[in-house]
Amino acid sequence: MKSARAKVLHPLFGAPLLDHVVRAVQALGVDPVTVVVGHQGDAVEAAFAGRGLDFVRQDPPLGTGHAVQAARERIASHPARTLLVLNGDLPLLRAETLDALLQAHRAGGAAATLLTVVLDDPAEYGRVVREADGSVRAIVENKDATAQEKRIREINAGIYAFERDALLEALGQLRPQNAQGEYYLTDVVGLLRKAGRRVNAMTAADSREGLGVNSHGELAAAARLLRQRRCEALMAAGVGIEDPETTFVGPEAEVEADALLRPFTLLEGRTRVAAGAVVGPFARVVDSVVGPGAQILDHCLLRECVVEEGASVGPFAHIRPESRIGAGARVGNFVELKKTRLGAGSKAPHLSYIGDASVGPGVNIGAGTITCNYDGTHKHPTRIEAGSFVGSNTTLVAPVTIGEGAYIAAGSAITEDVPPGALALGRARQVNKAGWAEARRAKKSGKAPPGEGG
Repeated sequence: MKSARAKVLHPLFGAPLLDHVVRAVQALGVDPVTVVVGHQGDAVEAAFAGRGLDFVRQDPPLGTGHAVQAARERIASHPARTLLVLNGDLPLLRAETLDALLQAHRAGGAAATLLTVVLDDPAEYGRVVREADGSVRAIVENKDATAQEKRIREINAGIYAFERDALLEALGQLRPQNAQGEYYLTDVVGLLRKAGRRVNAMTAADSREGLGVNSHGELAAAARLLRQRRCEALMAAGVGIEDPETTFVGPEAEVEADALLRPFTLLEGRTRVAAGAVVGPFARVVDSVVGPGAQILDHCLLRECVVEEGASVGPFAHIRPESRIGAGARVGNFVELKKTRLGAGSKAPHLSYIGDASVGPGVNIGAGTITCNYDGTHKHPTRIEAGSFVGSNTTLVAPVTIGEGAYIAAGSAITEDVPPGALALGRARQVNKAGWAEARRAKKSGKAPPGEGG
């Protein structure tokens, strides 16, 4: 990867690369799941803390066979007869394919069953050499393959189902008999065959599932395929997606049928979009809820918030964490909400910052309104009660309460509570000076106004 970060921690489709493999395995209900870690092992373990995984250290890393040897005690102590072994850089792998492999392994009665894929260009992958009866004779790494073996298009996907006892016996016989001085797990195939045991292979229907990630280019290609797969599944379930090529729906996001995702929409984390909602274009929604029939318009960012039924956000709005926009409420262009509850039917149409505020239903917040919630040390709340009208260019200096049905005159700086139904004016008195502008222009031109001497 030419990166200081461990490969399996590189972000892919909203999660670390390894997360996609873990999800596929855990979807089968297998237990325990052991992850063998080496480079940046502490970081990998920290990233997957709380996921119910068992970790084993491989130090120093001496190949795939050595990685399984590092977990030998865990394997031997578990009563399960079948062991599933797979590489941690296969993000396109599906749980359905793993399940099919396990079923084929149990039905075939072999000591090991491999998952293989057929590629037009096998490149650096290990080739699968078969016998006439279809069983596997050997897996030959590309670095060690002959010219004839390199012409084989069936490659090892790095996914195996083993009979536990047969594997443990073969692991003890592994030797680093290759140009790299490493212990190859693929050599177990030859050892099992030498012991008279059968090795089978199952070819995956989708060859892309066996594609590992070894560069940023391959990482981007995998992300593109995962996006495509996710969008196809959503559209098949009734979600409208205008441009799947530019739409990102993360693995944990949920979108109901009859929602519409417009171009360049990104749904990240545990976002939920309800039926009838429209999101985008150019919208990013993270760990948020978009209610039925709500609209998230152009160029909006929403994080850890809730938009209730029929509400409208945007364009160009920023809704920050712990905010909630009530049913039918409207947040317009260049409005920022922070830790604010906006009541049902309330409006903040444009050019406002509302932070640490509780806004009741039916409130109108004029353009240029600011809640001054931070005094340099602490954050303070603002309360605007139902039916209030806040005029344009108003500054609300928290802590302050605007009573129910109160009016705030435009251009006011409000520093004290406003009683219900009152009109508050917090601005300097206007003074008009007749003739002032004419006199000023004359002075600048050097000409005195009529009736005045030099």
